Amino acid sequence: MYYNKVEICGVNTSQLTVLSDTEKKELLVRSKEGDTEARRTLICGNLRLVLSIIQRFINRRENLDDLFQVGCIGLVKAVDNFNIAMDVKFSTYAVPMIIGEIRRYLRDNNTIRISRSVRDLAYRSLQAREEWMREKETEPDIEQLAERLGEKKEAVLGAMEAIIEPISLYEPVFTENGDSVYVMDQISDTSTENSGEAWLENIALSDAMKTLSDRERHIIEMRFYKNKTQMEIADEIGISQAQVSRLEKGALEHLKKRM
Repeated sequence: MYYNKVEICGVNTSQLTVLSDTEKKELLVRSKEGDTEARRTLICGNLRLVLSIIQRFINRRENLDDLFQVGCIGLVKAVDNFNIAMDVKFSTYAVPMIIGEIRRYLRDNNTIRISRSVRDLAYRSLQAREEWMREKETEPDIEQLAERLGEKKEAVLGAMEAIIEPISLYEPVFTENGDSVYVMDQISDTSTENSGEAWLENIALSDAMKTLSDRERHIIEMRFYKNKTQMEIADEIGISQAQVSRLEKGALEHLKKRM
């Protein structure tokens, strides 16, 4: 429903203005000189930028009005801190400022409280990962990140897992003919050795599983029968967490179609 929402925080988004690069430059200069009207016009003329950015966070089920307001705070900071002497477009500078403000809001308002030390380690790990990828054009594994940070592998892995947003056990995985399969339906019972096999038989997935590739089947088994995280699987089979996520999603889609 958010995609069709026209009014956000009392602002009619269908009537938002768009400034040209020339207009932005002129307004930035005037704003730096203390022209409050130019500053207001510049902010209003970039609200569509905020609107486009918050679309990335809609699946987190946050209130759209709240995200828009937080994004506007990031926009205001970008306007006030932008260096007009830099040879860079305002939007290039503003986008990460807006995203950063939204991410801080989501992090600080997470329903699960995470200690500052764990949170700081997680974000240092993310920063180290980005630096590694820029330098080597490959994605580092947990051991490499831990070595670069001078931390234990378990600590880095735990911190990275801590900032992943949890989902409800009642989150539907897919729905067909009015019947839904929920996350809780895919959690195996580890109380018995053969619980994974029994779960497969109970929901008639054994034939569909045979049509998966060896790697896809291995990932599904580790995720849902051995309760391993995507990061643990990535570490075990030597690929990135993003690749594990992509393969898992594709495998689940394939199973859905086969069913």
